[in-house]
Amino acid sequence: MELIIQGRNVSVPERFKEYVAEKVVKFEELGDRVQRIEIKVVKDNPTPGRDGMRVETTVIGRGPVVRAEARGDDKFAVFDEAYAKLIEQLRRARDRRKVHRGNHRPTAVSEATAALPVVASDGPLFASADELAAAETEAFDTDYPLEDDVPPVEIRRKRFPEERMTVDQAVDRMELVGHDFYLFVDSETGEPSVAYRRKGWEYGVIGLSADVTSTESEPARAYQTS
Repeated sequence: MELIIQGRNVSVPERFKEYVAEKVVKFEELGDRVQRIEIKVVKDNPTPGRDGMRVETTVIGRGPVVRAEARGDDKFAVFDEAYAKLIEQLRRARDRRKVHRGNHRPTAVSEATAALPVVASDGPLFASADELAAAETEAFDTDYPLEDDVPPVEIRRKRFPEERMTVDQAVDRMELVGHDFYLFVDSETGEPSVAYRRKGWEYGVIGLSADVTSTESEPARAYQTS
């Protein structure tokens, strides 16, 4: 398993690299399915209401790519949050396979907390180290390998007429309809694209291109309000 740790606009100390290496060694339990893990530490320009540190974690192997991202002021804490998100994604994938094997369906969080009031929180994904350890044990349970086939989930399909517009126009449409994403054809590139809402007043755009063989990112630019 190859581990790649990169820093953008920030130096990555050896202590951080050693800390990350100790945590991600758990992924070796998935066998040859995991081939490479990429950790990107990015320091953005600090602005009011925006955290200055971002950690992007990507697990690449034989199966689907697993990716998580977190923001904060301390790179160690931000990595822990991104790592916890990866563990939760793996655990949920395991749960699907357990259901496929004939076990009872796990109680969904929405069902278990339906009667509770909604409280906004930016706290950790797991309440304690013991809870995270239990999730790790379940996520890396070799009795339910992630590459096993699972029955298809119910997918409802909708189709809309193709509409070309700029990214700014797509963001305006998305805000008007109240969705977290908007599908369109980028008039600048001619590519099918999706605009989506990120944290705060930040937006992202994902485009599909026949000329790109791997994920490519472009520098952020200011959004022009209409």
